[in-house]
Amino acid sequence: MAGLAAAASAAPAPSFQFQPSLVGSRFIPVAAPAASSRMQACGLRCWVAAKLKFRKALKMHGWQLQRNLDARGNDKLPDHLEAASLTEKRTHRNMHLAYDSGGEVASSSSDILDSTTVQKNSMHQGPSPSETHSPVRKEESSVSNGHSDSEPSLCIAVIGATGELARTKVFPALFALYYSGFLPRSVGIFGYSRKKITDEGLRSIIEANLTCRVDHHENCDDKLNEFLKRTYYIDAGHDNKDGMARLNSRMAQIEGTRAANRIFYLAVPQEALLDVALPLADGAQTKQGWNRIIIEKPFGFTGLSSHRVTQSLLSKFEEKQIYRIDHLLGKDLIENLTVLRFSNLVFEPLWSRTYIRNVQVIFSEETATEIQGRYFGNYGIIRDIVHSHILQTIALFAMEPPVSLDGEDIRDEKVKVLRSIRKVDLEDFVLGQLKDTSGKVDRYTKSTTPTYFAAALYIDNARWDGVPFLIKTGMGLMKNRAEIRIQFRHVPGNIYRERFGHDIDLDTNELVLRDQPEEAILLKVNNKVPGLGLQLDASELNLLYRDKYDTEVPDSYEHLLLDVLDGDSHLFMRSDEVAAAWNVLTPIIHEIDQNRLAPELYEAGDRGPVNAYYLAAKHGVRWDDDW
Repeated sequence: MAGLAAAASAAPAPSFQFQPSLVGSRFIPVAAPAASSRMQACGLRCWVAAKLKFRKALKMHGWQLQRNLDARGNDKLPDHLEAASLTEKRTHRNMHLAYDSGGEVASSSSDILDSTTVQKNSMHQGPSPSETHSPVRKEESSVSNGHSDSEPSLCIAVIGATGELARTKVFPALFALYYSGFLPRSVGIFGYSRKKITDEGLRSIIEANLTCRVDHHENCDDKLNEFLKRTYYIDAGHDNKDGMARLNSRMAQIEGTRAANRIFYLAVPQEALLDVALPLADGAQTKQGWNRIIIEKPFGFTGLSSHRVTQSLLSKFEEKQIYRIDHLLGKDLIENLTVLRFSNLVFEPLWSRTYIRNVQVIFSEETATEIQGRYFGNYGIIRDIVHSHILQTIALFAMEPPVSLDGEDIRDEKVKVLRSIRKVDLEDFVLGQLKDTSGKVDRYTKSTTPTYFAAALYIDNARWDGVPFLIKTGMGLMKNRAEIRIQFRHVPGNIYRERFGHDIDLDTNELVLRDQPEEAILLKVNNKVPGLGLQLDASELNLLYRDKYDTEVPDSYEHLLLDVLDGDSHLFMRSDEVAAAWNVLTPIIHEIDQNRLAPELYEAGDRGPVNAYYLAAKHGVRWDDDW
């Protein structure tokens, strides 16, 4: 390095600094006279290191790199580069970095532009197509102006934009991503439904649910206004074919001649899914970039209906375009499954039948606000919660180590677990239904659709043979609870066994991953009570997120929407996963229908059906009673 500094002082060469490019989400090394030989050598060294890092990041993330840098607040230059820049005026020649197909970074003389020239050209160019089209508002044309054709645009359409899901979850998540810098500033947000409203009408509908994060409120009003100005409404009318054509036209006006990427969030009931998706495939997809569609659960009513929907979708879309979303999988609890296991040497060797006695997956909600429409109707908790959230949690927990963190590699391992789940016998599951005492759901009293489900599952492979996976999920119970509880086997020949008394379960080590009531990782271990004598106690080593991390946890929709934007599919069900999950549940549903099983009633705010405790005891498991 000393030789580099000496060479720099002997022959003054330009030092380099990075600054955001005017033509896209890239970085430009700007040549400028050095303030000193020391500063120049540092500038060159840092530039080389930054270039290598940028090449790697650009290869992975492409145009999305800039939004990640903006989110981290990296718009500013490092101090040592900025100091060198301020000593002299910048030159007017910029070397543009471009990532080619071979993964190399090269400079192109044809791309060398002066910043003032770019600004002047943008002022003297004629009106763009979006400016001359009469239905387009001024703010639409301003979105596309000032951006080079080299920067891909992004449009996000929310189908069913005036529904409750879109208003309360999807649009707030999109705004949170926009506010945090994870969406490009030129993004176009489109609402699509059959209500007769205008752009301003949609903006007023969604504005009430848009809030900024508690931990950063800077420029909240400005960001909110910017987001709303980039939000537009498309009236679907009575024919989705014509409606999708109008949506495509409006998006094209925003995109101009640039490369264009589009995301379509289908916030519609399953009954209307194909009525929307098929015209969308034919009339609203861009040919200038990628298209991705997001589909809400439940994924079919039966295995057969789900298969038909899947085949219809795959006739129009590629598998890699389809993202089946379950917001419960966007929790940190789910991500921590793989992080805790594969990044900590202490856990991976224990993750098998050799050391784990049983696994409990628990999900409950105390509120029953959704029961009237969803559970006492047709789908019930098996199709809505168990098919996606519960089985996906088990698959992520029990899968073999994937080749990489690539979404397809993880999905390959998940589907192996789902295919290995043993057929569930009639005596190995329990149904429950919330007993209504308010009089609000009297019309559903004859329904047998369950609002509670407990079962014992077994995975027939070498790693998990004989280990019961107990699942328990219900609505209207004592409290909101979401956790995975891993109980380890007893210590063979435990010489301290008599110190625990007659209840040998007291000496069981447990690992608990909890999302509700408060996020935590708990490890139950045995220790000596301080003082004279030898008395043992079971204590918990606690990692409470609220104590360790002073930050607001993003909503799960934000997490999953960002994954869609990044093309990360590991938390979304692939078609073969959907089919494998239905193969697990279809025999259960057939048993319920053929035997006309009546669910056990339970009171609101209760623990749920008593038979669930008998079920656990049958498989040698004690439910945790910490409700």
